[in-house]
This record gives sequence, C-alpha cells and structure tokens, in this order.
Amino acid sequence: MSGTQAEGRARRIDHQLEELTAELAERFHGVFSEQTVYRFVLETYGMFRQQATVDIHLVSLTAHFARQRLTDYGRAQGLTHITAPQVLFVCVHNIGRSQMAGALLEYHAFGRVMIRSAGSQPAGSIPATVVQALEECGISLTKAYPKPLTDEVVRAADVVVTMGCGDSCPVLPGRRYLDWDVEDPVDRPIEDVRRIRDDLERRVLGLLSELWDDQ
Repeated sequence: MSGTQAEGRARRIDHQLEELTAELAERFHGVFSEQTVYRFVLETYGMFRQQATVDIHLVSLTAHFARQRLTDYGRAQGLTHITAPQVLFVCVHNIGRSQMAGALLEYHAFGRVMIRSAGSQPAGSIPATVVQALEECGISLTKAYPKPLTDEVVRAADVVVTMGCGDSCPVLPGRRYLDWDVEDPVDRPIEDVRRIRDDLERRVLGLLSELWDDQ
C-alpha cells in the first residue's frame, strides 16, 4: 500500500470513528460526555487493532464492544438503572469455554440475566466444532468474537466465572467468584466438545437457578 493510500485509509477510519462517537454519544446522552465516549471508542479500536491480523470489520467490532463497555461502565458507576444480575465468563482466549457458557446462559435465561464473556489473552477465532456443538442445541455463535478482559466488565459483574485463566482476573470486593474446572474444547474432536458443552450446560443451569432464587 502506497503512502497516499495509507493516508486515505487512515482518514476514512478516523471519520468512521468520529461518526461512531457521535452515535454513541447520542445513545448515552445524559450519562457520559462526548469526550468520555470518544476515549472509549479510541481505546476499544486500539485493543482490536493490536490483536488483528487484518483490519476489516475492526470498526464494526469497535462499535459493538465500545457500546458494551460504556453500558458496563455506567452500571459499575451507578449511572444506569439495570437491575438484572450480570454474569461474566472468563477463559484464556475467549473462543471456547467462556463463549459456550455465555451462549448457553443467554439461551436459558430468556433475557433475565445480563451476560458477558472475555479472555485474559483474547486471540484466534471460534472453532467450527464449538459452533457446531451449540448449533445442535439451536444456539448460534455467528456474531461471537474474542473480547479482552477490561476493568469495567469485571466491576459491572455480580458473578465472575473463571475457567482456566489463573489469577489474571482482578478480584474486587462484593463480587461472587466461581472457578469452574472445565476442559478446553479448542482442538478437540466434536465428541469431546459435545461432552464439554453438556458439562457447561449443567453448571449454567445450576447457576441460573441460584440467580433466580436470589431475585
């Protein structure tokens, strides 16, 4: 790519991020200033740009994740009035266990629980076997992507479930922490992934029952 082409592309991205900031500033009007929204947009774009091998879809990923981060930041700061419990699933790359657990909880919770997933070292793409195992249950992962573990998502969570990521998740007072000993489905045959899926579903249903009992 020539210098002129690179400059033109950079200007297009800057324009897209400015448009995204204006859209999110309107969405969060009265909660966050436009400067705060712009800071989150730039930080989020930087996160994805750093780990991406190609930059297509980076702005659309930024739009989705910046909106989620702002929602969680508002919840953590007490600036919004979301009363549903929020559960955060964390594994290493956020392409296997945490994605499966989040999708299973969303499927069974019927909108009564806020669900997040993240990776301590997000990387890669969701394996076809993981997608297939969930599709067999009527659950789609077509819009899922690996997300970094950020401060506000931990602070917004009522329950943090870790799976194989060691001490990378910060421990905050007032949060409930669970560590699930679940096998990693990545690079495993579909039969193993189905077994891991069923193990996660049992755990998710148990957690959901506890959350509903607390409401």
